[in-house]
Amino acid sequence: MTQTLKIAQSSVSYEDPHDCTDAGDILSIFGAIFDTLVKREGAGFVPHLAQSWTVSDEGRVWKFVLQPDVMFHDGNHVDAAAVCANLHRLSQPEKGYTLGSPGVWHQYLGGADFKVLSPLTFEIALHAPVSDLLDILVQAFILSPACFDAELLGRTIGSGPYIIEDITETRIRARANSAHFKGPVHNTVIEWHACPDTAVRLDGLVQGDVHVANRLPGGAPIKDVTRIKYVAPVAIIYLFNITVGPLANSDLRRALNLAVNRDALIANVVGGDAVPLTGFVSSAHFGFAEDVDATFAPDQARDLLKKAGYKDGLTLSVSCPTRLPDEAQALTASLAAQLERIGVTLDVRTHEDREAYAHMVRKKQIGDMAVFDSSPLSTFRVIYEKLDARVSGAWWQGYDNVTVQNILDAARRTPDNTARAHLYQQAYREIAHDPPWLFLYNPIRHIGIRGDHPNFAMPQDGVLDVTRLPPLT
Repeated sequence: MTQTLKIAQSSVSYEDPHDCTDAGDILSIFGAIFDTLVKREGAGFVPHLAQSWTVSDEGRVWKFVLQPDVMFHDGNHVDAAAVCANLHRLSQPEKGYTLGSPGVWHQYLGGADFKVLSPLTFEIALHAPVSDLLDILVQAFILSPACFDAELLGRTIGSGPYIIEDITETRIRARANSAHFKGPVHNTVIEWHACPDTAVRLDGLVQGDVHVANRLPGGAPIKDVTRIKYVAPVAIIYLFNITVGPLANSDLRRALNLAVNRDALIANVVGGDAVPLTGFVSSAHFGFAEDVDATFAPDQARDLLKKAGYKDGLTLSVSCPTRLPDEAQALTASLAAQLERIGVTLDVRTHEDREAYAHMVRKKQIGDMAVFDSSPLSTFRVIYEKLDARVSGAWWQGYDNVTVQNILDAARRTPDNTARAHLYQQAYREIAHDPPWLFLYNPIRHIGIRGDHPNFAMPQDGVLDVTRLPPLT
């Protein structure tokens, strides 16, 4: 009898893979069932369904050559026509819905011309240059066009290393695709089990009922279990309402960033399981600037507060969900204690419905500040979707920095990776002096695998790649 590798994770769900999500649990499942044109490796990308590509000098026209003889699970070919059909579907305004923000992919692929040049070659002529297009395509899952018109749940067909066998509300079971173009995987059968309770996930791992468990608490070593800790690229931040109110003043926004002792905040709120965030993206992001410090300078903060016209202090309203992140309320309480020392009082307004909260943020209805997180692992998308005033994206809250916008425009037209990274470093330094958010930390997360696996490492995006899991012993 074939052994089944069991993964305990916070949730399981099988949705339309063309809808946008940053939930690692879901992306892990999608990555097993579906292939993408490219895979992320470090800060760059490597071929996957696409064996090669070229891009025009201005970053607008992309040409891809596909791997030969790749098949969907239904026996149809993964050819240029199928991929173009997927990209066209992704480009529609109604696709990419997430927490009240429709059309994520439409922002980049809308108005593009997808042209089949040969059975294995196609071209994307974008409406506007996007030299970071691979950052978009890395989550563009390719599925068989035969299921576009079917009820998606349980019927979506990919070409990935695993084939869905069964789906329930709490479990998804998949079997290895013996014909996958990348060759065999270590584990023939995988089950993902929904287990929202952290303690239950941990106990299941300790007892040997599951082989892998994610989002574990830190702690002492566990017999026969390898603990892997990694820095999640998601940034825990407070959005600043720059449209109206006192935080339209950049000196005040900078003062708040200087007033926070991030190390103390991390120790108090998450027991040390985080690393201080030095700017608007993590150290894993492309174009991160290492020379920018998350300085703790309360005296300088007080001076800037006075310069901004608040020598006697002020009160700021804070929109705070009960989760998003889970520690949002504890974080806000700890932050309030720190800001009180420079004369800033927080008036906290709690919100229990996560999706309603996200809708409120999208509609620009936050108080002076709002607890939030920033993802994905794409410097380009973070700037474009959250900081560019000309876009006024879902999570944009009034920030308008022409210098940053000009840098983004230059980056869009710069396919050379080295040159584009330098541009993003310039943006990073500029944003440090004119912050759109209160930058706090990147969480450290823990995953456990039964057995001794000293060489196992999580991918930089923090999404478990089940093809890299060691074989059951």
